[in-house]
Amino acid sequence: MITGVGQIDGLAVHQATLTGPNGLRVVLLTWGARLAQLWVPDVTGSLADIVLGHDTLSDWQAHGTYVGATCGRYANRIAGGRFPLDDRAIQLDRNEGRNTLHGGSHGFDQKHWTIDSHSDAHVTFATTSPDGEMGFPGTLQARTTYRIDGAALTIEMEATTDAPTIVNLVNHAYFNLAGQGAGDIMDHQLQIEARHYLPVDAQLIPTGEVLSVANTAFDFRQSRPIGAAIPGPGGFDHNFCLSGPAGADGLRPCLIASDPASDRRMRLSTTEPGVQLYTGAHFANGPGKVGARYSRFAGFAVETQRFPDAPNNPQFPSARLNPGQTYRHLMRFDFSPAP
Repeated sequence: MITGVGQIDGLAVHQATLTGPNGLRVVLLTWGARLAQLWVPDVTGSLADIVLGHDTLSDWQAHGTYVGATCGRYANRIAGGRFPLDDRAIQLDRNEGRNTLHGGSHGFDQKHWTIDSHSDAHVTFATTSPDGEMGFPGTLQARTTYRIDGAALTIEMEATTDAPTIVNLVNHAYFNLAGQGAGDIMDHQLQIEARHYLPVDAQLIPTGEVLSVANTAFDFRQSRPIGAAIPGPGGFDHNFCLSGPAGADGLRPCLIASDPASDRRMRLSTTEPGVQLYTGAHFANGPGKVGARYSRFAGFAVETQRFPDAPNNPQFPSARLNPGQTYRHLMRFDFSPAP
């Protein structure tokens, strides 16, 4: 179902609602190809909206901080907003000090995507990023598809280009499996299929090293509470290098998160080599949905991705996209009660 919900910057914003079994429901916005609501049952069948967000477009615009959005053209950080491409040095828009974050000051999270196709169980959003937008070379055609598949939600991001460029699209939903507005996520249990992580400097730029998680706060090879491992006041904002093998569908196991209070469990798999765990330290009692206020650690983001600053680190998996190629990034969220 598609409905109009108002305007941002004088352009219409539409809402798409997808429905699945056992009350599973997904609400999406064309602004930022954004996941706005995700209703999931607990072990008793009680539904809760497990993603953070806002009730009004004005709050989305003022306080969104990428919440729920499709981020790009290059999500996460690029050091100095600069990278080499063939024989050129590409300078990007810098929107986080001297660095570029999530594609620059007008990234894909702020675009008005069009609805390319839709049904009760899927919607595909599309957008065009012209050559030179935010400094990125090549005209990029991008699509994001949300689909309910049984008790799972899949998010598929695709892109093509007419000139060599770099691409890293992510979904930036923040999850609280107890329900948005239900407090912090410190008691959530988390297991990540990663033997290594990327250390970062004071600006959260990877140092270029790839370190073992063993005997560190980053060791989630066995499930443990997020709050038992928080590495300082800023929490987690780090890339984990996924180590599980990919299946025939290209998906590799990424993580399992569960909430002991509601017994909800979320299993994530992806085609990408890394996942950014961000535990939402920036939330500062801002407005949420249905009267909720979001304070520090109100939700966690799990952005499956190419590695941050990969264009400046040739030892990382490449983020380059050439004409004739199709970038494809698939995430699958399976929901079930915890055992």
